Amino acid sequence: MSPPDEHLPPGPPALPARRPPWEIHPALTEDRLRACALLLAHARRDAVRLAAYDMGDDSWSVGCRAYAFGRQRLRRAAERGTYNWLTVLDESHHFVFLIEDVPVRFYRGSADEPTTRTLRRQAVEAQQLTLALGEEQAEGLVFRFALEASAAAGVERVVFLALRGEEGQVECFWPLALEAPSTDHPHREMTQLRLLDDDVQAPTLSRAPRRSSRPSHGRVAAID
Repeated sequence: MSPPDEHLPPGPPALPARRPPWEIHPALTEDRLRACALLLAHARRDAVRLAAYDMGDDSWSVGCRAYAFGRQRLRRAAERGTYNWLTVLDESHHFVFLIEDVPVRFYRGSADEPTTRTLRRQAVEAQQLTLALGEEQAEGLVFRFALEASAAAGVERVVFLALRGEEGQVECFWPLALEAPSTDHPHREMTQLRLLDDDVQAPTLSRAPRRSSRPSHGRVAAID
């Protein structure tokens, strides 16, 4: 007697397993990602607090201000040396920053439904990804912070994403806590990370180990 499922049509192909960020690149530790998430969440909070709806502010103007504030928070942290792994690659309106050698961008919107615009790679970003990951692994890949927030509220959730190709195949989906961690974690470089005031110097984090099998990393020059 034949097995009961012998003549059933094949099911959909299995989706690739989603990996933690540090398995894609060791520079992408949880503490580093959380530090960036906090900077961006603070920027959104400030933009909402400063909104003057009676003067004409709306969701569009608040969103533009939040994006500009986020860029400034990251840029200022990089310039001050708050984190020795954080630098800015492209200061244009596209804005690409580096976690060690890995290029990342951010957007406000659903982490579950990234848009075509979200998936679009800038030339300098693609070049830097190839240097950081190698040509094969970098093919079609982007790293994004998704900030989920309502039009008149602060950030409700920040998710770090690794997406590949025009369809945005999800290779990493990593929600980040916006409060201080309570316990040690093997991939955390700090045991405490508080919401910091603008003028408070944060602890400097150590550099993550590099993979010995990779060629030496470099950085490309940003082009507007």
